[in-house]
Amino acid sequence: MRNAVCRFFCLLLFSIFTNASISACSVVSIPNNTHIQQAITDCRTVQHVMGSTCIPRNPQRIVMLREDYWINSLKLGVQSIATVSVPGFPFAKYLEGKVDPIESVGGYGSPNLEKILSLHPDLVLAESSYSENLYKQLSQIAPTVVLNMSFPSPPWEDQLKELAYVLDKEAAGKQLINEYWRRVEELKQALGDRRHHLKVSIANTSSEYGIWSYGEKHHAGEILQDIGLQRPESQRGDFFYIENISKEKTSDLDGDVLFFVSWERENDQKTLEKLKQSPLWARLNVVQRDQVHLVGAHWHNSDIFAINAILDDLFKYLVDTP
Repeated sequence: MRNAVCRFFCLLLFSIFTNASISACSVVSIPNNTHIQQAITDCRTVQHVMGSTCIPRNPQRIVMLREDYWINSLKLGVQSIATVSVPGFPFAKYLEGKVDPIESVGGYGSPNLEKILSLHPDLVLAESSYSENLYKQLSQIAPTVVLNMSFPSPPWEDQLKELAYVLDKEAAGKQLINEYWRRVEELKQALGDRRHHLKVSIANTSSEYGIWSYGEKHHAGEILQDIGLQRPESQRGDFFYIENISKEKTSDLDGDVLFFVSWERENDQKTLEKLKQSPLWARLNVVQRDQVHLVGAHWHNSDIFAINAILDDLFKYLVDTP
């Protein structure tokens, strides 16, 4: 069960943007990569999980095999032509009006190599948790860089820095991170001493895997730590999440404030409504004090849009709301 949930979480991190169907990873005949080497006359060598690759200095046709790479690259000033997708998830509300969906080349771990080949990319960015076995084939299509995305995933700052390094946009990445810390300091000042004793709980539920809460290793937990906010005892520690919380353990979700994450699917909403009908839910102090805030998929994701949307919620519910 744990391995299934881990795979599920790896699949969903920052990846709730389009409804395209997953394409099976078919066996394709990839031409000899001699033409790739001949086409690159001006390149820079970058180090990555699978070694080193010489990539174009100004790539124009990038395929991102992880959606948060695509999202973050937009903030770094780089456009992509295609990415992967997770079927059955609506376009995330926090991205509406900010990001236009792009073409899908299949699902996580099962990209359609023929489709990628037909797009004539000049750079492919892949992730280590799914793409190491595909690296040789992808490299025959275009220069391929595999970024670190082990589970639990690296801190969101590290992810952004690594992507900025590969895209030669380190100054832009540093600016985004500096702006984050400016907002953190602003929030700390607004909260004052309250942040030293205010216990903030983060939880989620889905039709597939029931109830879970987010630990301090999760990027949302890292943000709370950066601000100096406290966590319920059950959510303290160097872990990503606590899975399979039984209804009898609903008290583990309690706190001064509870941010309950929704992936905005109909089935997940039904699961939450069923949980809210439980007498154990009604006994939570945070429920009785009306301090449960239903928030969107950004609390689960780690792209820079999501990070700032989390800060927006913290300002909204902890500062602006009496």
